[in-house]
Amino acid sequence: MDIDRKQIMAAFLRTLGHIADIKYQERIWICGEGPEVDDFDETVNFFFDLGDPILKDYKSYGMSEDQYKLLAKFREAFETFADAHYHPLEFITSPEWKTIMAMAKEVLKAFNYIEQT
Repeated sequence: MDIDRKQIMAAFLRTLGHIADIKYQERIWICGEGPEVDDFDETVNFFFDLGDPILKDYKSYGMSEDQYKLLAKFREAFETFADAHYHPLEFITSPEWKTIMAMAKEVLKAFNYIEQT
């Protein structure tokens, strides 16, 4: 069975998009409005479950060295943040979370990501 790296990258970048999008976070993580079903813990798990294998084999996912370095830097910052924070209500307006969202947006820009609706 072949791995569909394009589909995996699309799902991973969509998860990064959720990390970068305060409106999504407020609507889904805080208010629980649909149609999506998601929470911060699920986003964290999905990010690392997809992202770590991508980073380990980044060239086969078509990533440039610059994209890899930027993503690796974000991964480190996001892991540090996620290890210390659990409840979006307590961090969603914090300067630290704003930094994480800005870093996620920078990564998305490096990948020329456009939100799929």
